[in-house]
Amino acid sequence: MEYTLLTDGREGRIDLDGDLRAPLTAPVLGWVRRPYGWCRDDSCVPAAAVREAETDRGIDVMAFAALTGKIAVADREERVLALADAAPLPATGQAPDFTLDGRSLSDFRGRKVALVFWASWCGCRYDLPAWEERHQALEPYGLTVVSVACDRDPEQARPWQRDLTHPALIDAEGIVAERYGIVNVPTVVWVDEEGRIARPQDTQTATDLFRSMNGIDSEASWTALRRWVVDGDRGLTDAQIGEYLRVPTPEEQRARAHARLAVWLARRGRTEAAGRHLSEAAVLAPHDVAIRRGLMPLTGVDPFGDAYFALREELETRGIPVYRPLAAS
Repeated sequence: MEYTLLTDGREGRIDLDGDLRAPLTAPVLGWVRRPYGWCRDDSCVPAAAVREAETDRGIDVMAFAALTGKIAVADREERVLALADAAPLPATGQAPDFTLDGRSLSDFRGRKVALVFWASWCGCRYDLPAWEERHQALEPYGLTVVSVACDRDPEQARPWQRDLTHPALIDAEGIVAERYGIVNVPTVVWVDEEGRIARPQDTQTATDLFRSMNGIDSEASWTALRRWVVDGDRGLTDAQIGEYLRVPTPEEQRARAHARLAVWLARRGRTEAAGRHLSEAAVLAPHDVAIRRGLMPLTGVDPFGDAYFALREELETRGIPVYRPLAAS
C-alpha cells in the first residue's frame, strides 16, 4: 500500500504493508540498505543495530525511524506517515539554521538576531509595528529583527506583515517552531553574531497592550535588548542558557508529528481525521498552545473565541503556564 510521507515540510511516498513494514530492496526514509547497514550520504546505521527491525517481510518503519533520530506517527486509515525530529534542539551551542521564503538564518551571520515568533491567531500580531521600530532603532548597531509567523495558512499572516522592512517570514509547516521548541507565541530567541543562542525561548512583548493578561513588561525586554546590542552586554552565561533552554521532550516531538498529520488532513478537508490527531497531540503536550490554538483556524474553530478561553482555563486549572518568560533579566 502506498502511504504519503510527511517530513521537514516535504511530501513523498512510501510503500508499506499492513504492519507498516517497507521492502528491504527500496530506499526507506531516504536510507538505502547495504551489506554493512543502512546508509544515507556519509551516514550509516550498522546492520547489527537494525537487525531487530528487519524480517523477511521487510523493515519496521516505525522502529527504523527511531534508529535514525526520528519519531514516526501513522494514520492507517488515511495512509499517511509523519516524521518529527527526536531531538531538534541542541542543549547548548549553535542555533538551528533554517530557510523560509528564500531567507536563511545563516544569512545574518556577523549580526545579532532577534527571532520573534508570533501569529495572526495571537494578540501579539499588534506588536509587529513596535518590533519594526526596534529593528530600525537598533539595525545600525548590528541587530536584525527576524519575525516568524507561526501561521499554517500564510494568507492569514500576510496582511500583518505589510510595511515591515525587517525580514518577515512565515513558518507554514511549523518546521522552525519545531526546531526551536516554540510552544506559544509571542516567543523571542536571541542569536549572536556567531550563530549561537544568546537567549533561549522567552515570552517577550514589544507593547503593553495585553499586559493585564500576560503580565509581561515590554519595557524590560526593550532595555535588555538595548544592553545586549548597544552596550555589548553579554547577557546570559553559558550555564544560564543551558538552564533556561527548553529542549523538547520525546512526547512533545510525538505531538508535533501528530500535528503534522493534522495539518495535512485538515488542508484536504478531512476534519474528523485531523481532529483525532489534534486530540492525541493535546494528550502528549497539553502545554503546547502553538499546536492546540494555532491549528484551530484549520479546523474551523475561532482562535479568539470560547475554545481559546476554555483552553486557558484548562491550563490554569492544571497549573500549566500559558506564557513562559525567563526568570533571568
